[in-house]
Amino acid sequence: MIRTLVGVLGAISALFPDKIVGLFEKLAIANPSEGTVRGWVRPAIRSEGVLIAAISLRNGRAYAWLMNLTGLFGAIVLLFPDLYRRFATAFLYERPESIEWNERFRSGIRAIGALYVFLAAKTYRERHNET
Repeated sequence: MIRTLVGVLGAISALFPDKIVGLFEKLAIANPSEGTVRGWVRPAIRSEGVLIAAISLRNGRAYAWLMNLTGLFGAIVLLFPDLYRRFATAFLYERPESIEWNERFRSGIRAIGALYVFLAAKTYRERHNET
């Protein structure tokens, strides 16, 4: 079930990277019209989506690695949401100093981190209960 959901989300990212950026900015950024996303971001989202969708089709070592990485990222985001915001701003935007985060999204960042940790733990437990 989780593998299918992850695969579908990967496919959506691959097909609609502009919509993903727009949704992120609408929810997370207080002044989305002030920032310009770096030119490589949309192709990277598309590539990441293709990779995630392809890995999700297989239930092997690559999928286990993907979910472990997801859990690690989720833990960092959950525990250090401000660090994530600083890193994401500098990494994704051409003029990071012009970006103002929506303060309400701080809770959203933590919720996303908690969800990633939960999904990774659940798939880990399922993998180890099968053996």
